[in-house]
Amino acid sequence: MIRQLMLAVATLVAAMSMAFAQVDVNKADAAALDSVKGIGPSTSKLILEERTKGGEFKDWADFSKRVKGVGDKRAVKLSQAGLQVAGKPFDGAGAAPATAGKSAPAAKPATAAKPAPAPAKM
Repeated sequence: MIRQLMLAVATLVAAMSMAFAQVDVNKADAAALDSVKGIGPSTSKLILEERTKGGEFKDWADFSKRVKGVGDKRAVKLSQAGLQVAGKPFDGAGAAPATAGKSAPAAKPATAAKPAPAPAKM
């Protein structure tokens, strides 16, 4: 029983370490890129083609500029899933993406509930 429990724990730890493995976009092959949540075969193909054509990605801005469909919002998600560019995660990947030069919209004030209509008099 203990042996089975130890095997289950070891398997869980191995699976978790694979899920959080860091993948550098400049060094990864198609299989490694596909292992990152949010990157499928078409995106990995795009990344590899762009890397072959234009050389290694300098930083996240270069990556976002050259790979269609990768903006700040998606870059945050990819970075949280383990993708790195030039060995670095996306800045602010642990926090919600902020819009440059704009403050967050103000919360709407709570509105009072409307009273139910009075029953019709007969």
